[in-house]
Amino acid sequence: MSTVALQTSKRSLVKLRAVTLHIDCAYVSNDASIRSTTKPTTSMTFVGDNLPINMGLNEVKSLRLTDMRRGGGGRSSFSGIVATVFGAQGFVGGATVNRLAKEGSQVIVPYRGDVYGLRELRVLGDLGQILFTPFHGKDEASIRRALQHSNVVINLIGRQSETRNFSYDDVHVKVARSIARLSRECGVQRLIHFSALNASPNPPAIIVRKPSRFLQSKYAGELAVREEFPDATIFRPSAIFGNQYNDGFIAYHFSRWVRPFSFLRVPLYASGEKTVKAPIYVTDVSNAIYAAIREPMSVGQTYEIYGPERYQLRELIEYCLRYMRRKSIVTPLTPDVFVKAIGNYFFHKSPYNIDRMQCAYVSDTVTPGLPTIRDLGIEPTKFSDAIGNIMASMRKSGRYVENPEDFLIPDPPKPLSQEFELSYNVSYP
Repeated sequence: MSTVALQTSKRSLVKLRAVTLHIDCAYVSNDASIRSTTKPTTSMTFVGDNLPINMGLNEVKSLRLTDMRRGGGGRSSFSGIVATVFGAQGFVGGATVNRLAKEGSQVIVPYRGDVYGLRELRVLGDLGQILFTPFHGKDEASIRRALQHSNVVINLIGRQSETRNFSYDDVHVKVARSIARLSRECGVQRLIHFSALNASPNPPAIIVRKPSRFLQSKYAGELAVREEFPDATIFRPSAIFGNQYNDGFIAYHFSRWVRPFSFLRVPLYASGEKTVKAPIYVTDVSNAIYAAIREPMSVGQTYEIYGPERYQLRELIEYCLRYMRRKSIVTPLTPDVFVKAIGNYFFHKSPYNIDRMQCAYVSDTVTPGLPTIRDLGIEPTKFSDAIGNIMASMRKSGRYVENPEDFLIPDPPKPLSQEFELSYNVSYP
């Protein structure tokens, strides 16, 4: 009896495979005679059909992975995007991988260092959607291997300090040039490159007479990418906030490497009154990346990504202190801060060095005529609307307080008006 049942199940499996093969051939073939007559005349629409990738292809007619869009959206579907995200282990990289995986994109993550640093990225997508490959910035073969199967490449690589192996020029110019050139040679359709808002060949010198080498190298990287991949989309973000440990704003100003060993005072250049910032929320940045991939008009554009309001740096820091319930005072820069910054630059190679300090106190300036995040259909989040959960964990007593009034939300920071900036001359220190 068991032998008969086994033979019957084998025949059923063969029939099922034949039916499946017939259906696959009907979708792949261009011959209408092979297709079933019961198939509706209207073409099927998949998630990501309005992408600038394989435009006009609304149904699967090839065996390429990027053409086989399936599902109605979500992490278990496939949107047709195969994206290689360089720098995914960073602060912005995690949010970017999460945003792409949320729409059913397959993400390839080139990595360096310990594989245990990839733990958080593994769970962002469905099984098989997040792939990892080792690479080195000076090894073009590993870079080519990471992007040769992708139709989208996102370069988020950046360093706030130099090492004996990689200088600013190596990271922001040479590696960026290699990624752009290899993307063009491998037929990548979209390249998104991250720069900085105040990137310039001659950025203002704030702390010392020498301008920031970080901002200079970021500008040189833009030119290198444009030369190798003219259709690249370049993002110039302002200070990105969203995490108290590793973002580019809160983690810097409240780090023990910058401030003294207590919260009694927070030293800022000119007490933070001559620096104007428009910080941008990390979720808005990741949404802008995905919107740029889907927007055909973003090809070859340079976007300046900044927050909806501009504030004095002092106003932002004092607002964070009020949220943390800490009775600290904002003071000018003190000698101990300079000693730390100079020592970190020459000896420790920490991100909290004198060049990083130059970048922190350069006011955010906007280039007239360049598109912004609003041109991608995204309304940026205000600083006060997104800072609550971040500051709550940095309170003096954490989330354990005795008095209910400690949970009261402080008044939001006051944005600057254009007339005040011109009269006080804070835009160009």
